[in-house]
Amino acid sequence: MNTMNKVSKCLLSIVIVTSALLPTGSISAAEQTKTQTAAAAKPQTVTAATSSRAQQLAQVLLDKYGVTGVQYAVMDHGKIVLSGSAGTSGRKGNSKIGKNDMFGIGSTSKMYVTAATMMLADEGKIDIDRPLTDYLPEFKMKDERYKQITPRILMNHSSGLYGSHYGNSILFNDNNTFNRDNLLPALQNETLKADPGAFSVYSNDSFQLLELMVAKVSGKSYPQFIQERITKPLQLKSTLTPLDQFDRSRLVKTYFPTLTDKALPVENTNIIGTGGVYSTAEDVVKFAEVLTGHRPDLLSTASTNAMTRPEYRSGMWVSETSNIFNYGLGWDSVQLSPFDRYGLKAVSKGGDTLMYHASLISVPEQRLSMAVLTSGGSSMYNEAVASEVMLRVLKDKGTIKRILPDQQFPAAAKVAMPADMKKYNGTYGVVGETFDVNIRNGKFKLATQMSGMIPAQQYIYAGKGKFRSEDGSALASFERQKNGRTYLKLNAYLNIPELEQSQMALYVGQKLDKQSLPSAVKKTWQQRNGKSYYNIDEKINSAFYLIPTEISKTIQADTQLGYALGTKIVDANKSVNIMQIPVMSGRDTFDLNFSRQGKTEYLQINGQSFISEDGLSTLSASSSLKIPADHHATWMKLGKKTAGQKINVTLPKGAGFVVYDDKGQITYSSIVNGGHSTKLPQSGMIVFGGKAGDHFKLSLNR
Repeated sequence: MNTMNKVSKCLLSIVIVTSALLPTGSISAAEQTKTQTAAAAKPQTVTAATSSRAQQLAQVLLDKYGVTGVQYAVMDHGKIVLSGSAGTSGRKGNSKIGKNDMFGIGSTSKMYVTAATMMLADEGKIDIDRPLTDYLPEFKMKDERYKQITPRILMNHSSGLYGSHYGNSILFNDNNTFNRDNLLPALQNETLKADPGAFSVYSNDSFQLLELMVAKVSGKSYPQFIQERITKPLQLKSTLTPLDQFDRSRLVKTYFPTLTDKALPVENTNIIGTGGVYSTAEDVVKFAEVLTGHRPDLLSTASTNAMTRPEYRSGMWVSETSNIFNYGLGWDSVQLSPFDRYGLKAVSKGGDTLMYHASLISVPEQRLSMAVLTSGGSSMYNEAVASEVMLRVLKDKGTIKRILPDQQFPAAAKVAMPADMKKYNGTYGVVGETFDVNIRNGKFKLATQMSGMIPAQQYIYAGKGKFRSEDGSALASFERQKNGRTYLKLNAYLNIPELEQSQMALYVGQKLDKQSLPSAVKKTWQQRNGKSYYNIDEKINSAFYLIPTEISKTIQADTQLGYALGTKIVDANKSVNIMQIPVMSGRDTFDLNFSRQGKTEYLQINGQSFISEDGLSTLSASSSLKIPADHHATWMKLGKKTAGQKINVTLPKGAGFVVYDDKGQITYSSIVNGGHSTKLPQSGMIVFGGKAGDHFKLSLNR
């Protein structure tokens, strides 16, 4: 599930970049021709230099990118030619990770449900261009356009669904299927953000629907289908799901930096079709043989070819071809950067849970695949490692002649900016936030993008409607799309120190029109501005309690413009999504719906309930509490009277509590740390969770 590290994802229009700004260093046409005809007909032994470099890169992940364990494998023409690991498994004695140790593979799991869907299509049990309702009649939405959604549209991320229902989806030591079981009821009350097929933007819910369809059509549970149709025929001994019975000690341990050195409990991503598969690097590359057309006994060549076609071109899309995102069916990219520089077609799929991360890259025509799995880090880092190692293997084989140097956009002579460029000044939005663009003297500033891979810096006008970043890594421009909206676009080289460079084109903001609010509506939202709301639906063993921004929401409302958290204010109690941004910046959209029960205000987002900070009491020196009938969690404020005191909690079975400091950082979790007592910070929040009706007895002392 390309979730938690939201580096947080469709008609492709080609633009001609002025020659002064063209990137240098692409492979020549002659070399491209050689590349396309030089594939080795059989696997070759990986050189010692390439093997050593793979291990060096694994160590870079450990040393610099928050990774605690790495596992990787390369398959060439059906044979594992490289397999390695770094870090420790977390078991007693700090044992080294072996090839049979398992990781969560996050959204790389989407390739399994995509393959399952195409298998059913091969058998004539479904037509991927027929309405989903033909096969899953229980699927209904308030928005009548849902009837246009097909399996193809789900697989290419163009369904128009808001994105993701994350509630109770990643649980520690708990394979409860609450999230999956409640998806269809939740969708019945929801609308779409765009016409199905209008544009592709990453959607986890789409693949949950595919999981439900596969089970319905096949008459088997989804894990059973995967076992019978994929893992058993391929003899994948280490590809399993949270619903399978297996030795959980085989899972590599994960850690959270602000807690103790104690390993986190077992992470269960219970939205299996979206992100719940566990596997090993060797198993993943063996499965890649199916995805790339080399196991026609399991999946037809026609289906695998269809999966690698440029589905992203069927709707609105950013206009560069060189990218790490350009969707096929299931695949994140069907023309992956930087392989396109060598005239090679590479496909990729990344995945992130909370603490597990995965990347799979295949070059189908070369019958070459690599998987990199980690505990900690990010799938983006894994993909950078896999890209470099794959290029080195291709060079060893003689498929490519040389590895090209990193690129940047060359400096351009300062050009006078046309006055009409100032029409692009104004407020822009992405999901959850707004920001201002103010072009003055041919320059404007832009905050950090792509989780810091594109630093905050100034962009300077360089002609032909392009602004070049100071460091030369990015070009910014403004583009009016066929939907009538204007976007701020970046075409950027992603430079991750000591890892392979890649290229990404994306919209980073949608221009917003100012709207006038009635004075009463404006006043209500001004009163909410800056207030925090806390989730009361999430089970206390949810991994999301480790990430405060996922478990609480702070309202940022611009009442002069008429927007809140990037949504458009409709009335005093409702604000709706207006973002139609392809790739990543437009994913996981939401509406804000407020209501009151007595004097307490509640916020609803994608079916989850949050309580206002105004409705919370302050923890007293000695007290007890009870979980209300309609809650999973009860929040309380920490104040001066409890600062520095030690709290002792008598916990009902299965219950727990979590403590946060005044900066919102987690300081203690009874689920992770174990036990029932901790020293409280000077101020902050504490949340108690369990079943409705659970009683907690609390005592504090110095």
